[in-house]
Amino acid sequence: MLQNRFRAPVTAIISPVARWLLKIGLTPNVLTVIGALGSSLCAIFFFSQGNFFLGTILVTFFVLSDLLDGTMARQSQVGPTKLGALIDSTLDRVSDAAIFIGILLFAHNENLSAISYAALVALVTGTLIPYIRAKAESLGVECSVGIAERTERLILVLVGTGLFGLGIEWALSLSLYVICLASSITVIQRILVVAKA
Repeated sequence: MLQNRFRAPVTAIISPVARWLLKIGLTPNVLTVIGALGSSLCAIFFFSQGNFFLGTILVTFFVLSDLLDGTMARQSQVGPTKLGALIDSTLDRVSDAAIFIGILLFAHNENLSAISYAALVALVTGTLIPYIRAKAESLGVECSVGIAERTERLILVLVGTGLFGLGIEWALSLSLYVICLASSITVIQRILVVAKA
């Protein structure tokens, strides 16, 4: 939802940065790998240690590289490739999972069972959402509907971890509960789209 609404203004802002990165010799695929590795390692290390505020800042920094790689691919001489799309989509799943794994490790260490369960549900539903879309599209059904696509889920979880890191203890659990609910609704929405088709 948010991704489509803000795509044009965000692209206008980041296009000069993307051109500069291409000019210095960075490729879209390399940036994708750097962003995914950076966000995954920071999430697992900092979140599992309970250092949520610094972890959120660093994860957000690396996640934002995901805005740039697609723009870079469109601006490059080669253009977007199937391999680039596969790498981007696969590493998106890895970095998303790492965020919830970091939270899960922290919750496990602190015996916070409600947060553990919520993080696990968020992890599973966050994997199901893109899987359903990919499977539906392989069957010839357009399936990009849903109230909780990747952008919405990332904003919710990173706002929750950031506020939790600032001492607002209910923020993390609330953000996870909202993600679980919204993700479950999105899974149902996508299944219904395929069922109607």
